[in-house]
Amino acid sequence: MNYLKSFFKAVWNVLNFSRKLILNLIFFGILFAILFSLETEQEKVNIEAGSALVLNLNGFLVEQKRYVDPIDAAFADMSKDKEPGEILVDEVVKTIDAATKDQRIALLVLDLKSLRRAHVDKLQSIGEAIVRFKESGKQVIAYGDYYSQSQYYLASYANEVILHPYGGINIDGFGTYPVYFKEALEKLAVTQHVFRVGTYKSAVEPLIRNDMSDAAKEANRLWLNALWQQYKTQVSSNRSFEVDNFDETLSGYIAKLSDVSGDYAQYALKNAWVDSLATRQQLRDKLTELVGPDADNKSFKHVSYDDYVDAIATMPFVNPLTNKVAVVVAKGAIHDGKQRAGEIGGDSTAALLRRARLDDSVKAVVLRIDSGGGSMFASEIIRDEVLALKAAGKPVVASMGSVAASGGYWIAASANEIWASPSTITGSIGVFGAMMTIENSLKKLGIYSDGVGTTEMQGSSFVRGIDPQLSNVIQMGVENAYDKFLTVVGQSRDLSKEAVDKIAQGRVWLAPQALEFGLVDKLGSKQDAIASAASLANLDFYDVITVEEELSPEEQMLQKFFGTAAVKNIAASVGGSFSMESKLNALLGSTSEMLQQQTRLIQQFNDPNGIYSRCFYCEAIE
Repeated sequence: MNYLKSFFKAVWNVLNFSRKLILNLIFFGILFAILFSLETEQEKVNIEAGSALVLNLNGFLVEQKRYVDPIDAAFADMSKDKEPGEILVDEVVKTIDAATKDQRIALLVLDLKSLRRAHVDKLQSIGEAIVRFKESGKQVIAYGDYYSQSQYYLASYANEVILHPYGGINIDGFGTYPVYFKEALEKLAVTQHVFRVGTYKSAVEPLIRNDMSDAAKEANRLWLNALWQQYKTQVSSNRSFEVDNFDETLSGYIAKLSDVSGDYAQYALKNAWVDSLATRQQLRDKLTELVGPDADNKSFKHVSYDDYVDAIATMPFVNPLTNKVAVVVAKGAIHDGKQRAGEIGGDSTAALLRRARLDDSVKAVVLRIDSGGGSMFASEIIRDEVLALKAAGKPVVASMGSVAASGGYWIAASANEIWASPSTITGSIGVFGAMMTIENSLKKLGIYSDGVGTTEMQGSSFVRGIDPQLSNVIQMGVENAYDKFLTVVGQSRDLSKEAVDKIAQGRVWLAPQALEFGLVDKLGSKQDAIASAASLANLDFYDVITVEEELSPEEQMLQKFFGTAAVKNIAASVGGSFSMESKLNALLGSTSEMLQQQTRLIQQFNDPNGIYSRCFYCEAIE
């Protein structure tokens, strides 16, 4: 027995030693790769005088990037099925403005083929930076094999728009066509319990209908047409043609396309949407003539967007002696509790506002909102911190981005001022409650639930259904929540509850209409809102800071280490990731994206009272 015990102990010691040796080798290998990569990164990008900055944006434009685990990011970056990334609008604007003043940059090239769909508000902010670049006397050239509607909006700001001879432009207006699940849920015997207030509160329609209601169509058509008019007006102004130079009927489109024998590129050229047609090689030759060849004489002299961002990067420095205007970004769906960057948590976003309130150097706050709403309870937690800021003598200005509707409007309502972009989607003042029960689904499988409880309230559950009397209780709660919403807006905006109700009912508005009704104070950009906040605080000299979630020392280390190229290569050698989502997108296109978006929205419901103020359609046109 002792012999066997000694034998297994010896085997274990060998295995344990081998395990530690392998782990240590891996650790020191990664450490060496990190040190080597950090040393390599010290070499700054060399930008030759007279270069072109290629604005090759890849991904979605956002107000705030989602938090991504750095280790997951390292593996995902090397995946063949890598999902498109996120691009900060502010960073793009800052980069173009830096290039405007940079004597080394002579030309801006818009390479937008990898830019995903984006709301007009975000595109316009970048477009205004392009205008400033042009006003400095520098040229802007846009080139594309194909242009999506979002890509073309940005391209229209260029001095010259070039298209591949075999390419085309897809401009088909705005629309919202959700997927409806009522019949599918009935076939699954899932019981719907929906509670709502507001003629136009259509967020729950996909669960209880097979089509869009007439009321929802009426409301959506109004703001979609207004947004489409803004798109056409800006593009026609940029391109110096008439605003009716857009095809809105299939018959008109087919007639024009027939005139050029179905050639999409010639169609774009004839409509003056582009200035010329050129192959990629012809474009390279043209750009080489403008800025000269690169060092290898293989292309034109240029620097990519990412390299230029790295080249102009500076260490952040906050002057402790100056007064501050703090910006707090509220982007994404509103959830109860704590959330990471890229989503709004009642507790976490309130904590950011509280940090600004307790910081003596902060004299005013701008709450930058890009949200279609969510949990009513979480929205109120955030609004309470807005009130606390005002009580502390610090003015709060709400700045609405692409969307600030439902719960997004709730958190803005009590600000000293509300600013919105002309293309901001807002309003949707209404609430709803929704839950599903599967008692009938379980019956089909021969599964039942039974038992006893001390009160009648105990009997209702996900597997047993909801007592009709309890349904009345929930409906009363929803109606009370709607009344509170009207009260919050009425008191904050100095409007009667009756006046708010007339423009509420869950109806969505574009900012110019919201301005007429008194839901918004002024139209303008985030920079306008910051300037207004400083004025309200009587600040002549101030710095702008962003109050955001602070990463732990461990997260900062991982983010730095796993953001290096060498470590990503190691991650790639260990293994990659397979993205089913990207496969679905390739097969189903926008329908897949829509299904995923609606599924995510349903999964996000976590309000403790089951009551929500959320606008689903508001985010459908990005």
